[in-house]
Amino acid sequence: MEMETDALPNGSSASSTTGSTTSAPATPTAAITAGAVSASALPSSKLTQLAESLKLEHQFLRVPFEHYKKTIRANHRIVEKEVSAVISGVAEAADSAELSRDDAVQQLNSLVSRLQGLKRKLEEGSRTEHLQAQRCRARLDHLESADAENLSEWNNIRLKRILVDYMLRMSYYDTAIKLAGSSSIQDFVDIYVFFEAKKVIEALQSKEVAPALAWCADNKSRLKKSKSKFEFQLRLQEFIELVRAENNMRAITYARKYLAPWGATHMKELQRVMATLAFKSNTECPTYKVLFEAKQWDYLVDQFKQEFCRLYGMTLEPLLNIYLQAGLSALKTPFCYEDDCTKEDPLSQESFRKLALPLPYSKQHHSKLVCYITKELMDTENPPLVLPNGYVYSTKALEEMAKKNDGRITCPRTGLVCNYTEVIKAYIS
Repeated sequence: MEMETDALPNGSSASSTTGSTTSAPATPTAAITAGAVSASALPSSKLTQLAESLKLEHQFLRVPFEHYKKTIRANHRIVEKEVSAVISGVAEAADSAELSRDDAVQQLNSLVSRLQGLKRKLEEGSRTEHLQAQRCRARLDHLESADAENLSEWNNIRLKRILVDYMLRMSYYDTAIKLAGSSSIQDFVDIYVFFEAKKVIEALQSKEVAPALAWCADNKSRLKKSKSKFEFQLRLQEFIELVRAENNMRAITYARKYLAPWGATHMKELQRVMATLAFKSNTECPTYKVLFEAKQWDYLVDQFKQEFCRLYGMTLEPLLNIYLQAGLSALKTPFCYEDDCTKEDPLSQESFRKLALPLPYSKQHHSKLVCYITKELMDTENPPLVLPNGYVYSTKALEEMAKKNDGRITCPRTGLVCNYTEVIKAYIS
């Protein structure tokens, strides 16, 4: 007897044709593969697939370009400062009527030495600019070298770049350097940029703000343009540390010099911090107690990372997380969070579940029935069979079981034993 079913309680497989998917690819690496498909909407044509993949490489080009521009601006400021000082010195010597011959020679020698120092700085700056320009060129050449024939190799390099990016963001610097070196992709990763951030992060973790303030000074115009208040937060923390040390007079002097200019835009935060002079570091008042907690330094580290990424055009999340989330968005279904979720499903693992938490469920237009025993898709070539207890398994799985047990079948979910002749073929409508 054959029957047509609309809902089949097979526990681990889809139970209807209304668009639910209940089993994931066979391995967790399927999340990355599905991520490429989801993020790039890959068509069948390899050339179109390549073109779509290249659209994801914005950060790959922008980071070295932003670093290149920053170096040019820094060199330009050095030239302006030194040349202005030399011109002022020459003008001062020319206007001085009382300057003796020896003094004039000494002053001119001093200016010549300063110009020679400027020349050395310019030569060093020129070499740095040349190296950074070469790095930009290497990345452009790498993108241009991608074609349908070497797509597999090109994707392998991209995967290694993504892993290095993740390691650098997680502060695994030595491992990142070794992976980049062994794969010969030093020009394709941003180790030099992250080492700039490393100094600031380590200083903040040691409760020192000087390197972070120096970084803010170097990037003052761009931070101001983005309306960043990171420098203000650093100044507040430095003030708090003075209050913690009960150095109130220095704290007041510091506030007048460094905090007062922010009063027009951040008055409420400024008033709150100034009140700590009265409440002290041992206060139990929650409003002010939190300002003295160690987690404020962790907050500054996180805020610096965000400002740093914005400055260089990086994604706030590691690229690995973004690709994995793209893949998980194609795999996530309500069944993934049930207790009997198959171990082959990436979302059966807590780390993947956490990563997929903010993602929507995958929209499936057609049901996919996956056999609980073989983990293979049930379709017209391997149709589903219904046991007397209502559970569904693939024809292939039940036939193999029947051959090994003299035509008898045992349901792996409930322990029910029946003859193979009692199963019913199901049709998916």
